[in-house]
Amino acid sequence: MKQKKFGAGGANVSVIGQGTWYLDRGDRKAAIAALRRGVEAGMTHIDTAEMYGDAEPVIADAIAGLSREKLFLVSKVLPSNASRRGTITACERSLKRLKTDYLDCYLLHWRGSYPFEETVAAFDELVRSGKIRSWGVSNFDEDDLDELLDVAGEGKIACNQVLYHLQERAIEHAVIPWCEKHGVAVVAYSPFGHDEFPSPRSKGGEVLQAIADAHKATPRQVALAFLTRAATVLAIPKASSAEHAADNAGAGDLKLSEQEIAALDKAFPRGPKPRGLPML
Repeated sequence: MKQKKFGAGGANVSVIGQGTWYLDRGDRKAAIAALRRGVEAGMTHIDTAEMYGDAEPVIADAIAGLSREKLFLVSKVLPSNASRRGTITACERSLKRLKTDYLDCYLLHWRGSYPFEETVAAFDELVRSGKIRSWGVSNFDEDDLDELLDVAGEGKIACNQVLYHLQERAIEHAVIPWCEKHGVAVVAYSPFGHDEFPSPRSKGGEVLQAIADAHKATPRQVALAFLTRAATVLAIPKASSAEHAADNAGAGDLKLSEQEIAALDKAFPRGPKPRGLPML
C-alpha cells in the first residue's frame, strides 16, 4: 500500500483509507470484518465523524487489540458544536466512543456559524493536551480555506476532505491547486459516487473495464488509482464487506500510465468550475 504525507510535515498515511458513513446501518459483524480486513490489507487510515451515528463504536470494536500506533484515526466535529468549548467536548466524546486516547486528525465537518478563531483555538488546545495530533477541515472551498489560513497560519491545516469521484471533479479547478500550494492533504470522500458508479454498459464504464483488464484489476480499483494520481490526494472508500475492503485495498499500488489517465480524463471530463463546492 502506497503512503502519502498527510499535510505539511504530517505522518505517512495509506493512500487508500476507509470511510464509515452509514457503516452503522448494516450488519455490524460484517462492518467490523470489513474494517479489520482493510487494516490487514494496509488501509490503516480510518475516517469517521460524530454525525455518523454509531460508526465510532463499530470502529472501536474493529480496532480492539490492534496496535494503535499503526492506525491513523480521523473524526469530525459538527459545525453546531464547533465553539471553543463545544469542540473540545465533542472531541472528548468521540475519543470515548472510539475507546482511544487520541485522534491522529480532527476535522471541522463543514463551515458553520462559529468564528474560525474559536474552532482553531480549540484545535490548538487539543493538540497541546495530546488529544489530537493534527487538525483539518471538510467541505471547504478555496475562499473558505483562504479565510481559515488567515486565522491559523501556514502549516496548521492538515487536510481538506471533499467530495471527489469520476463524475464529480470540481475540486480539480481550485481546491486541489490551493491545497498543493499550501501543503494540505486532499481526502476524497464518496470516491465511487453516491450510488452512481459508472455502469459497465456506459461508454465511461467500458473505458474503466478496458483499463482494469489491462492491469488484471477491477473498475473500482482503476477509479481509485485515477483519483489519487495527484501527490496530495488520498481516498476513503467505504466497504460493507471484507471482500469489498480487499478490493479497495488493491488500488493502493496500482499505477496508471499517462495514456490511461488521458483516456479516463476524456471519458469523465471535469466540466466547468461550479459556483459552489459540491458536497453530500
